[in-house]
Amino acid sequence: MAADSHGGGSSFGHAAPYRSREGLTTRSVAGSNEIQLRIDPMDFDDEISGLRGQVRKLRNVAEEIGTEVKQQKDFLEQLQLTMIKAQAGVKNNLRRLNKSIIQNGSSHIVHVIVFALVCFFIVYLWSKMSRK
Repeated sequence: MAADSHGGGSSFGHAAPYRSREGLTTRSVAGSNEIQLRIDPMDFDDEISGLRGQVRKLRNVAEEIGTEVKQQKDFLEQLQLTMIKAQAGVKNNLRRLNKSIIQNGSSHIVHVIVFALVCFFIVYLWSKMSRK
């Protein structure tokens, strides 16, 4: 605490008493690092009601945070269930695909290779004819 706007000193140890707020005064104890705080009894009730208001606001914020946490938890649980169902579906489809490949053999690979060869042959013939 360097200086006070109300005309205080430079630090707690060497500062003259100054007012931090209405009703509150601080002063240093001679030869000590301690500070004494004197509260005006008239302002004590105002300070308590102000603190009660702040505590009430903090309680409302905490309740809102708790509500948000519950909503996020429910959302994450639903997302987790959805992911488990999707994983089971993918696993089931892979199992069916493997079963289908085993039953039908690998004839689809032969069809793909023949199709690719025919396409390359057509492109080859087309490139030969376009050069002439």
